Amino acid sequence: MPEPVGASALAPGHPAGGDAPPSQWVCRWVASAEAGGSGRRALDLACGGGRHLRWLAARGWQVHGVDRDAAAVEPLRGLGRIDVADLEDGPWPLAGRRYDLVVVTNYLWRPRWNELLATVDTGGWWVHETFALGQETVGRPSRPDFLLRPGELLEVAAAAGLRVIGYEDGFAESPARFVQRVAAVRAGPSSGAPPRWRL
Repeated sequence: MPEPVGASALAPGHPAGGDAPPSQWVCRWVASAEAGGSGRRALDLACGGGRHLRWLAARGWQVHGVDRDAAAVEPLRGLGRIDVADLEDGPWPLAGRRYDLVVVTNYLWRPRWNELLATVDTGGWWVHETFALGQETVGRPSRPDFLLRPGELLEVAAAAGLRVIGYEDGFAESPARFVQRVAAVRAGPSSGAPPRWRL
């Protein structure tokens, strides 16, 4: 059975629906983004059933979800702005838009790195968590095109001029999966005192 383009395929048993709990990695860094005085505009890219979108909206964020699955996002329309768009084979739907928080989970499409990271506003956070090499030994996705290489999210953050605050690359359980995670900030002009990015 072929894997979907963009590595939005999930490992067996991986929670993905709108009723599933949000990722602990996302929860950790959203709290830091809020404490850092960022605004309240959040993008959930490839949001699927909206587990993070729902959680962010409940915390008071102005949410914007984008996904190509019209049926999956239809129940989310009352939460904020919802766009149906093919992120891999169509025009970039977010040109000129900036957010205080950009969340991406279980999704990878390298040709859009630059456009994706351009949506992170000054002082804003990029929180990304998806599958990494090694995943092919335990489940889907298994194609290298859809799996992060060691250190790849660090390289992408550096190329975009983002400061990495948190990073993990390894094996997680329940369900078993190989993941890579980053939380990074687009720092603004220095005011003299070093910024206190909350851990």
